[in-house]
Amino acid sequence: MIKRVLPLTIGTLIGLSMTAAVFAQDMPATARSASATQTTETTTTVTTWTSQPPTGALTEDAIKTSIANAGYKEVKDLKFKDGVWRSEARGGNKKWVKLAVGPVNGKVYPADAPSKLNENEVTAQLATAGFQNVKHVKFEEGLWSADAKSRGGNAVNVLVDPTDGSVVARSHD
Repeated sequence: MIKRVLPLTIGTLIGLSMTAAVFAQDMPATARSASATQTTETTTTVTTWTSQPPTGALTEDAIKTSIANAGYKEVKDLKFKDGVWRSEARGGNKKWVKLAVGPVNGKVYPADAPSKLNENEVTAQLATAGFQNVKHVKFEEGLWSADAKSRGGNAVNVLVDPTDGSVVARSHD
């Protein structure tokens, strides 16, 4: 999951404060007193996936070899996206299958394969790996994804192996 937020600058915050002051002047007294008692705080986290494979990642040719070694042929649309290599390939049954491939381990994750782990096991594995506040854990397209806080307290997105719970990819802190 990618969340995008526009950065707020001091100028923007001052502008918003000034706008609120202008609107407050035009509101009837009953409306001002009602809105003055309500306080809303919004916290937004920003995480980003790099558009390039991480340091130590396999080359594109090595990824194609991993896909072939997993029994797939006719690889098409191989692109690095959201922390992993994504592609479509034909399996032994001649049907096209969406694939995700770990950038460092080269492991192939077919989108239609079931997970050996459940949501609670993935959450526990992430906690063991040092992640905190693990939320939004879901299995899709062959990998588990989750939002969490890194050891440093920064918000990250992680992709998790459905067989052993290891982290396949993570967004930048």
